[in-house]
Amino acid sequence: MLRIAVPNKGALSQAADEMLREAGYRQRRHAKELMVSDEPNGVQFFYLRPRDIATYVDSGDLDLGITGRDLLIDSGAAASEVLDLEFARSTFRFAARPGRVRQREDLNGTRIATSFPGVVRHFLDQHGLHSDVVKLDGAVENAVELGVAEIVADVVETGATLRQAGLEVCDEVVMQSTAIVIQRRSASTTHASAHVVQRLRSVLVARKHVMIAYDVPVDSLEQAVALTPGIESPTVSQLHREGWVAVQAMALRSSMHAVMDELHSVGARGILATDIRACRI
Repeated sequence: MLRIAVPNKGALSQAADEMLREAGYRQRRHAKELMVSDEPNGVQFFYLRPRDIATYVDSGDLDLGITGRDLLIDSGAAASEVLDLEFARSTFRFAARPGRVRQREDLNGTRIATSFPGVVRHFLDQHGLHSDVVKLDGAVENAVELGVAEIVADVVETGATLRQAGLEVCDEVVMQSTAIVIQRRSASTTHASAHVVQRLRSVLVARKHVMIAYDVPVDSLEQAVALTPGIESPTVSQLHREGWVAVQAMALRSSMHAVMDELHSVGARGILATDIRACRI
């Protein structure tokens, strides 16, 4: 059976659980369950600390894992990103006393405090910079005031906590993180693992799209289908009413209302948008 690591708690856990359920996989009923076997789908799920998942995948004990890009880079594990799951987004930035860091080169020769030393070292190595990285387990915003470091690197949402500590958030982005599927770097992709990734990718497609159905006069059909081209091509069916056809097509959820308005303006009627529970594209 395919063995997959899933976050057991934290920001990644609930969203990963929901996505796997939408993909048709059985998930745990209770937070204390450590493993769930989904025999019909040939998969076993192991619920692990998010920070440990990359290490388990690297060891070869597990085939795939769901974790954060930041946690993968921070671990230094020999695992690679297979699919961006597009949830749990976060941005890492530097912060320092106002005016201390104006450009990337100002990081050279400094001490940087962070809870993600692997992420910071990865950034420094990418840009040929040399700094001392100080690992802290939390509350990095106090590091500058207490003299532990001159700069901190942390997840930044509004930056309010850092500003309260007298720090200025720098423009430089250390990393954009999100939830991802990973596999061992040296492992070959099997049919079973590719099947799981395909299902998860299909969940992303289903979430982003709706099915739009409407009736439209034949004379306006070309204008209408230009608005709803679908994935391959819209489905067009003859109606009992002469001179009218029914159309069905997938459309982006983000532009759904604007498309419905435009369809109405070209003569379409009975315009309906419905959720897509599952799909394969």
